[in-house]
Amino acid sequence: MTDMDFMRLALAEAQKAAALGEVPVGAVVVLDGEVIASGFNQPISRHDPSAHAEMLALRAAAEKLGNYRLPGCELFVTLEPCIMCAGAMMHARLARVVFAAPDPKTGAAGSVINPFEERRLNHHTEVLGGVLAEEAAQMLSGFFSRRREEQKAARQTATTGESPCA
Repeated sequence: MTDMDFMRLALAEAQKAAALGEVPVGAVVVLDGEVIASGFNQPISRHDPSAHAEMLALRAAAEKLGNYRLPGCELFVTLEPCIMCAGAMMHARLARVVFAAPDPKTGAAGSVINPFEERRLNHHTEVLGGVLAEEAAQMLSGFFSRRREEQKAARQTATTGESPCA
């Protein structure tokens, strides 16, 4: 399988998050060309600020391998990791992280900051961004557009007492 194939699997995980009303981010962990774990965003439904797609996939992979270190593993994620997830990826000793869409507000793989390039750290994970970026960005922008429309409709209903469609 190719990077694009694995990213398509991560996009399928992101759809699961969207179905729950979560920000649509998905991740898969790959070892020797095989998916060993996956995850999708669930911080709202789990009431857990650390329940990002990457964190859940890393936890599942560590459990499966019986080791908190994941040498040789690659993580594919639909959105550039945040600083929390980047730190966990480095602590897990991932060989490579591949992300789809950049995150200009909180991205920690080059958009805002990049701890992966910090030479003073003792582990260096290879990072590749932009794989199926347009598909991931469209999924995210569609989600936030729908959310804004829903919030607008809810505000309108709250102030008028009527449905915006009535």
